Amino acid sequence: MLDQAAHENFPVAPFFLPRAWRTDLMAVYGFARLVDDIGDGDLAPGGGDAVLLGLDRAQYDDRPALLDALEADLRRVFSDRAPGPGHPLLRRLGPTVRRCGLTPGPFLDLIEANRQDQRVSRYATYGDLAAYCELSANPVGRLVLALTGTASPARIRHSDAVCTALQIVEHIQDVAEDLGRDRIYLPAEDRKRFGVDEADLAAPSGGASVRALIAYEAERARELLREGTPLVGSVHGRLKLLLAGFVAGGRAALQAVAAADYDVLPGPPKPTKLSLLREVGATLRREG
Repeated sequence: MLDQAAHENFPVAPFFLPRAWRTDLMAVYGFARLVDDIGDGDLAPGGGDAVLLGLDRAQYDDRPALLDALEADLRRVFSDRAPGPGHPLLRRLGPTVRRCGLTPGPFLDLIEANRQDQRVSRYATYGDLAAYCELSANPVGRLVLALTGTASPARIRHSDAVCTALQIVEHIQDVAEDLGRDRIYLPAEDRKRFGVDEADLAAPSGGASVRALIAYEAERARELLREGTPLVGSVHGRLKLLLAGFVAGGRAALQAVAAADYDVLPGPPKPTKLSLLREVGATLRREG
């Protein structure tokens, strides 16, 4: 599970960070991947994770039960009473929680976002989608600020903009994959505006209306990245480089989408390492 960190748009815990930060970031990432894998039905076969969370092996595909069990195990991380958490990823999270003084809120929000994925498969308005991102994406940025001891109201506001943008970028890249899970994260009001129905999204490639819709959503993500980029200039040292990498990862992914003429249906356009490095440099020059 943790090896997936290398395949994000930007590395989650790059080599240039202090070892303690890398350890803490990977502990948080491990939890985030676990909750997403439960919500998406992507756990390893065999039911091992269900057993580790205190369930019967036969409940390996009961997503609501797994999310409830995960919440119960998470609460053991924050409790002094025995027994401690059963899942090794949550046991790994414990020292980070104690060292950094983390609170349960962001972790519970990530679980709630995946519960919402079990109930909600379409979003009527951008406001509805933004509320979902408040649960599914923004807690991650807030955790990064908490891990590095740099949280402030202004930084949290900018971080939320960046994280919502990155979530929208992921939705743009993964339209076909999400539809395969019977999920559409492109707001219905936007689809109606561009004359796109669900059958259009199921096509092998996007027609003009689909590509216009994707371009519209991409510009929304670009604007959010612009709104959040002052976060990079508000910090120093290696944290500045890490945050610049997150912003640059979003920008480079949007460049890849644009280079594909906004046709994301054949598969997710991915940025090259060179384009990512160029965007990191550009972001640092703007915010240095």
